[in-house]
Amino acid sequence: MHLAYPAVLAALLFATGLYGVLARRNAILVLMSVELMLNAVNLNLVAFDVWLRDTLHAGQALTLFVIAIAAAEIGIGLAIVLMVYRNRGTSDVDRLRDNAEGPDDDTSPDDPTAAPAPKDEKAEATA
Repeated sequence: MHLAYPAVLAALLFATGLYGVLARRNAILVLMSVELMLNAVNLNLVAFDVWLRDTLHAGQALTLFVIAIAAAEIGIGLAIVLMVYRNRGTSDVDRLRDNAEGPDDDTSPDDPTAAPAPKDEKAEATA
């Protein structure tokens, strides 16, 4: 088997995953695209391991580590996306803000997380 076949397939998978990360707005689709990119790397690792005829099979061992890390990443990432969806009502990446908002944010007076307004002592004395 030629090395070009799995390398081209891995390049196509990686390019598809990269497009998904850059173009998609849904956080779950972004996570799926990252998984697609990791699988392309796994395909390259195994293909080069077979092509080089490594006696230690380091490429296959590293592939197992990448699979384990990818499983942990998707578990934690999916938990974060679900919590964000519960709190914000959307998983659209473009519409989400950072958790620590700056001083120029527009918080409504109905917002329970907003800081209380400073009290006016003169108004209280005249009342």
